[in-house]
Amino acid sequence: MLNPVHLRTLAAVLNAGSFAGAARSLGYTGSAVSQQIAALERVVRVPLFERGAHTITPTSAARYLVLRSVDVLSALDALEEDVRGLCEGTIGRLRVGSFPTASRRLLPVALAAYARTHPSVETHLDEGEPDELVPLVRAGELDLALVYRYDLVPRAWPRDLHQVRLLEEELLVLLPERHSLAGAERIGLDDLKHETWVATREGTAGAAFLRGLCAQAGYQPRVDHRSGDYGVIRGFVRSGLGVALVPALAHQPGEGVVATGLDGVAARRRIGAVYRSRTTNPTVGGAVRALRQAAARLGEGGHPGLSYEAGGDAAQDERR
Repeated sequence: MLNPVHLRTLAAVLNAGSFAGAARSLGYTGSAVSQQIAALERVVRVPLFERGAHTITPTSAARYLVLRSVDVLSALDALEEDVRGLCEGTIGRLRVGSFPTASRRLLPVALAAYARTHPSVETHLDEGEPDELVPLVRAGELDLALVYRYDLVPRAWPRDLHQVRLLEEELLVLLPERHSLAGAERIGLDDLKHETWVATREGTAGAAFLRGLCAQAGYQPRVDHRSGDYGVIRGFVRSGLGVALVPALAHQPGEGVVATGLDGVAARRRIGAVYRSRTTNPTVGGAVRALRQAAARLGEGGHPGLSYEAGGDAAQDERR
């Protein structure tokens, strides 16, 4: 089999006109060049040079090999560059999972910045809730997933996943704009105990959080309408069918709805990214950096109810 190193050496000899000149250009010894040419001649089984006392003359076979090897060696150079890109995470494929509110607000900023610095990486998005995305990350079907957890709703990520903290969100109360409390700067939970609520589906972390929060205030919320779509929830509030509690990323300011913070409530929804601790995809590192930068822009840019939460998961870092 032809050795590409020997073909490069042959081309260097033809270009320099001597073994010594080729050795200087390649950083080899003259003996090494001579040995490589001899090995190449054994493979092709024809002489590549007519050797005189002080000169060498390339044969037609040598010129033919150099001519034909130009495209092959160029393709090999390109392949080597691609392999370096794969190792460095600048070439490849990144499969990301995300939940809807992060897909609308956080992920576009992050992926746009990532695409500018990693134009040769293909990105693919799969959307779902954390309970759907985490198993896909563990199975290697996703490289990275954006997930969330609510304070008051215990949740632990699997030990074989590493978590990066990104954002913490205040929980906002949505009120119809004609509601009697719509002008208040902050609202206490006691002020809402007689309200009808519009909430997320039963069994979700958001629904459990609402129950837990109201339980701390001594009552059970009355929920008449449920939806997994925050746009639907906002529409029901706008129509006067109830009030709602939504994380800051889910709030889209619009006519007919007022968003107000809860007084005396420190509980938050926390957003992070998870990936396998032993991931073999080098593109993940660049994606995490882009997510951190996007989260910082949102959290430190004065967006109501959002703050940047830097760092990894301390408990997991200790286990690694």
